[in-house]
Amino acid sequence: MNSLATLWQDVRYALRGMRRSAGFTAVAVASLALGIGANTAIFSLINALMLRRLPVREPGQLVELLFKAPGQDHFNAFSLESYEHYRQHNHVFSGMIASADTAFAVHGDGLEPEVVHGGYVSPNYFSVLGVNPALGRLIGLEDGSAESPADVAVVSWSWWKSRFNSDRTIIGRRIIAGDVPVTIVGVTPRGFAGLEPATRQDIWLPLTPHHPRFASTARYWLKLAARLKPGVSMEQARAEMSVLWQWTIEDELKANDDRSVRDWKMEVQPAGAGLSRLRDQYEKPALVLMGLVALLLAIACTNVASLLLTRGAARQREMALRVSLGAGRFRLLRQGLTESLLLAAAGGALGILLAYGGTGALVRIIASGRVRIELQARPDWVTLVFTAGVALLTGVLFGLAPAWRASGCAPASALRGTGRGGDTRLRRVFGKSLVAAQVAISVALLSGASLFVRHLSNLEHLDLGFNRDHVLLVDLNPANSGYDGERLSRAYQELLGRLEAIPGVRSATICAILPASGVGAMRTATVEGYQAKPGERRFLSENWVAPKYFETLGIPLPMGRDFSFQDQGRPRATIVNETLVRYFFGDGNPIGRHITFDGDDQPFEIVGVVGNMKSTDTREPGLRFVYFNMFQMGRNFSHFALRTSGDPAAVAGEARRVVRASLKTVPVAGITTMAEQVDASIVPERLMAMLSGLFGALGAGLAAIGLYGLLSYTVARRSHEIGIRMALGATRRGIARMVLGDALGMVAAGLAIGAPMALWGKSFAASLIQDLPVKSEVPIVFGVAAMVAVALVAAYVPARRAARVEPMEALRYD
Repeated sequence: MNSLATLWQDVRYALRGMRRSAGFTAVAVASLALGIGANTAIFSLINALMLRRLPVREPGQLVELLFKAPGQDHFNAFSLESYEHYRQHNHVFSGMIASADTAFAVHGDGLEPEVVHGGYVSPNYFSVLGVNPALGRLIGLEDGSAESPADVAVVSWSWWKSRFNSDRTIIGRRIIAGDVPVTIVGVTPRGFAGLEPATRQDIWLPLTPHHPRFASTARYWLKLAARLKPGVSMEQARAEMSVLWQWTIEDELKANDDRSVRDWKMEVQPAGAGLSRLRDQYEKPALVLMGLVALLLAIACTNVASLLLTRGAARQREMALRVSLGAGRFRLLRQGLTESLLLAAAGGALGILLAYGGTGALVRIIASGRVRIELQARPDWVTLVFTAGVALLTGVLFGLAPAWRASGCAPASALRGTGRGGDTRLRRVFGKSLVAAQVAISVALLSGASLFVRHLSNLEHLDLGFNRDHVLLVDLNPANSGYDGERLSRAYQELLGRLEAIPGVRSATICAILPASGVGAMRTATVEGYQAKPGERRFLSENWVAPKYFETLGIPLPMGRDFSFQDQGRPRATIVNETLVRYFFGDGNPIGRHITFDGDDQPFEIVGVVGNMKSTDTREPGLRFVYFNMFQMGRNFSHFALRTSGDPAAVAGEARRVVRASLKTVPVAGITTMAEQVDASIVPERLMAMLSGLFGALGAGLAAIGLYGLLSYTVARRSHEIGIRMALGATRRGIARMVLGDALGMVAAGLAIGAPMALWGKSFAASLIQDLPVKSEVPIVFGVAAMVAVALVAAYVPARRAARVEPMEALRYD
């Protein structure tokens, strides 16, 4: 009871002191809030992407299956045959599930037409995951038999609430999902949105091999996950799946005779936090950002510690009086730590508020990428525990040294040194060391910011192989429009002419895959005149385009001709890129040569050669591309591209009107620009550049505050000494130089430590993130120059104040 009463006295005393020193409190709390808030925001992102468990039974037992080809990222994409083989022959999983993501055009039974993201799932999907229905039943084994019409659907709790107003009579309602009439049989529990929480799914249909949806689907299209049997380790699962993987290798060799598939490797990874697609994209940037905000928090801690030391020196007489009146060393130490912890608590509380806004901004940036993101990254109880731990550790770190120094006050000397004594040498060295540490960390932050900004600039100015400017993209959704393939093809050809007639539109085209949005299908082929080597990979990337595709996107066509509408009925034609020509023909002329794809007896004649372009993202290496005339091949795709003479957004409204007038039953699924599409492919790099720049600026600002505070305090404490110097002939300019010299000495010490830190940090970041400009010394030079400039600005006011000291007034001070 006595201890609690004493503790309450310490808290009240600390609160009164914080109220009396409102300026000091505001600066300290703001500094800590910036550091703690930044850490909380980034941790919230990491928690949502990598740590938060799926709302399923025992998520720690879930794994996902992946395969990896040499030099490529790993993929979760398997054939239906592989899934059946693994499921039937493994001895390490209690259940294996398959899913295929898709988007459904949903309408019917009073439901407004809309595009809903969801997927096809194996009949055991929900039972293996251990998900129970909130209403009705979920897809089960009875929905996967060969006799089953597969006409059932399960919807998410959030979609049921938002679109059906939580109507419990939804069970048994018939709707159209895609082109399939289905009956809603159940609602998933609240919080479940599939195996990728950041890409929420709202409707699931049963996956059955005989479903017409998959009649023409590419070979590898299923995502596989499994649940480990009790007692089975990850190593055992990997060992067994490596053996089963050999069946897939042999099956693939039968399909295309590509010996390089023997180098493919099977991987098994934990999936308790969801599948790895988005996590892989943002894991390394998030970890780098976590390191940066840890440095920012270190600056904030040293800044507040410096302020507390300065304030403690000014309160020496007060502490001496308390010791003289009987206060013990432990009591003074506890009092100092109490004030530090209160400051940390206030900073943590304000930091959480900043983190709420900051995390929302981070999610919006990530959501601007190519992948649809609905990430729930707001701080939760895990984040709050993390923040509380950071605040506690922070309070102890920055408060221990000042509290220890205050508790060790010598009453006699402190009461005698009321004005003349100044600070001890040890105290001055310690204070300067804290400022030097801030400078060192700030140099590392500023150098990192410069590195990531330059990396982003390099990507933005990279030659993409096409002209991203003045291109409008219009996506249509012809599902359930009533058009069959031939009618839709004729309607699209007529629509192209009407779009080109819009004032300001120079040309229009259609394609299956837009630049910087993916590579589409890949197939192996035999090229006329080329002798393939044993085991050689002959994969070619495919795209289906309409005439004027290359003209509209600004892709050079140095040889041959473009496609035309008159190609229909003629021998099949293809256009290839320069990478393919160099690989198969060297310096030879490819025009008139033929390409025959494995499994297809009819060859394609090469009629043109176009320049290379980035098809997946700005970091992609050159791929061997073939283009087909979509109208000649009888294929219909719905990505329209319009080249405009001015701002593409200015013709968006008229383009939408023309589509509505020409194709009344075909809705516009989305309108954007090519520039926005390209920018969406470098969202992780933009996030890194923006946040590292922000953290670098904040770190430099905090270091400047620390330097300014120490110099201001030093000038005030040395006013008597300055007066004597001026009385003995020192000039005001000389006094200013003395203060600036002190500042530059601390900065120089910080630079001596910070430059090697920045150099090491650059190498470490390069080991995580590809293509960083690590050979350039510009980032370190920028960090050093920026920190020197900030330090000079921070030292200007104290130096000027010292130069204005009046000698007589200073000498009268006692």
